[in-house]
Amino acid sequence: MNWDDARVFLAVCRESTLRGAARVLSVDQTTVGRRITALEKSLSCTLFLRTSEGYALTAVGEAALQAVEKMEHSALELERRIQGLDDRLTGLVRVSTTDSLAIDFLIPAIAHLHQQHPDVRVQLDASTQILSLSKREADIAVRNIRPDNPDLIARRIADWPVGLFASQHYVDTHGVPEPGSAFEGHDLVVYQPYLQSYKDMTLVSEPLGRGRIVSSLSSSLLVRRAIAAGIGLGEIPVYMGERDGLVRLWPEQTRPMPYSVWLVTHADLRHTARVRVVIDEIVAQFSGTAK
Repeated sequence: MNWDDARVFLAVCRESTLRGAARVLSVDQTTVGRRITALEKSLSCTLFLRTSEGYALTAVGEAALQAVEKMEHSALELERRIQGLDDRLTGLVRVSTTDSLAIDFLIPAIAHLHQQHPDVRVQLDASTQILSLSKREADIAVRNIRPDNPDLIARRIADWPVGLFASQHYVDTHGVPEPGSAFEGHDLVVYQPYLQSYKDMTLVSEPLGRGRIVSSLSSSLLVRRAIAAGIGLGEIPVYMGERDGLVRLWPEQTRPMPYSVWLVTHADLRHTARVRVVIDEIVAQFSGTAK
């Protein structure tokens, strides 16, 4: 099995449909189906069961998958090492981050980078999905989670306390909640993943039991915008709340864990010239923020 066939095989394994694999590979569905049929014929075996729900691996296919994933690892490692020796300030750098960090820091960094190095292009992915640096889905990640992969180089570039904020309109209309009241009589906006993962959820260590959760949101940027719109009280990093001109409530109280921002790249790419200049611009944008 050559690497081109292996890529098609992996795409079908991971997407379970020809259409999904075709989208990943940027080819048409017919081509994917023809390549899989030809691969099975050349190996004299059936790799997939065709079901109403898609393509499912046979026992032989499961064994092939383990070997092909090793091929993928070797191919990606070779690509990273070659690119790691590249000293040209040209080409594409893929960056993964959150929407809040993209708007406040990454876009200004890209703007300044473009002035200095116009031949370096940045592909910016801002979503809650964490892309894989090891699989070359991204070259740099700027996230609030430190990875545990030993092949990745992580650097903390911000460490912000998390406080309670409201809009001035909300405070004028509803007042400030009393500490210890569990937010009785107040409207709250919360980050949806926290709502799903904590049984006894709190905002800056205050239980929510008597408050009204009027909106749950899937990203930190949406939480910030909901607070600014006066929908309710919410918990966000102090730096961002102050940047947005919001009113900080109970300044003596913070969430037990700060909001840390990590810049992550693969060890093989950290000396690539175009990756290095993007990293430098991102770090410069975060320098001077409260830590």
